[in-house]
Amino acid sequence: MKTLPLEKNFLAIEEEFSNIKDSAVCIVSAPYEHSVSYGGGTANGPDAIILASQFVEFYDDETDKELCFDRGIATIEPIDFGDKIDEEALEIIENQVDELLEMKKFVVTLGGEHTVSIAPIKAYYKHFPNMSLLHFDAHSDLRDSYEDKAYSHASALARVCEFFPPERITQVGIRAQCIEEAEFIKEKNIKTFYASKMRRDPQLSFFWREYVVDSLADEVYITFDVDYFDPAIMPSTGTPEPEGMLYSETIELISMIKAAGKKIIGLDVVEFAPIEGLRHPDMLAARLIYKILNLEYYK
Repeated sequence: MKTLPLEKNFLAIEEEFSNIKDSAVCIVSAPYEHSVSYGGGTANGPDAIILASQFVEFYDDETDKELCFDRGIATIEPIDFGDKIDEEALEIIENQVDELLEMKKFVVTLGGEHTVSIAPIKAYYKHFPNMSLLHFDAHSDLRDSYEDKAYSHASALARVCEFFPPERITQVGIRAQCIEEAEFIKEKNIKTFYASKMRRDPQLSFFWREYVVDSLADEVYITFDVDYFDPAIMPSTGTPEPEGMLYSETIELISMIKAAGKKIIGLDVVEFAPIEGLRHPDMLAARLIYKILNLEYYK
């Protein structure tokens, strides 16, 4: 695997702090887009996030650290999928993530559509068999297939449930799904926190973060579809949904997970489709990644 140079890597940091050998964190770019059903552009997501990251400050005031220099962040060259799709494309991603996990790296995978997430989750599950999966999304992505595609972005978590215990999945921010998905959630005991109840249920609206934390095992993998956020702050996604969540309350949840003594072991960020000339969503995605890393290593 080759890494990207300073002018193209995450945070634009020197080789001393961005080589694979000495870096604790590795960024895997998977610009895979094969099944988007409304707006496109997720294949451009990894490059846009990395570009925006070069304007994110190194210093985090909450932790009083510069993680990129303390721990190192290596940005791997983007995966070239050629004509590979579905299972063959996912195998390429899985193998790269698995190789990095063998090296004891914290892997951040950038998509691409949500189908991408199947691969790093599978790789992580082999290395962390007791992990929980924390799924941030507007959609539950549990359709068995969508538009005749079993590997649709709308079926990503359905494919995950074929190898990962559904009862260990916690979904947050869900506000768009079909009735079959709702029934699947009940049948498989998936812990789903709907945005409607998070906002309007008299008890859940105050304590949903505590309930989410309590639902998780000690090791937590995060899969983060950016359409989880409200379109007001994250319009750059293929299927934006109203009544979304905000940045601060999300970071508060991550902080509470760490305060409970749990470990975030890996992360993917998907479904980011940059809009030309609109910069704030790019910065939000880049800073979200860096903030989660800071909270994991220093909280």
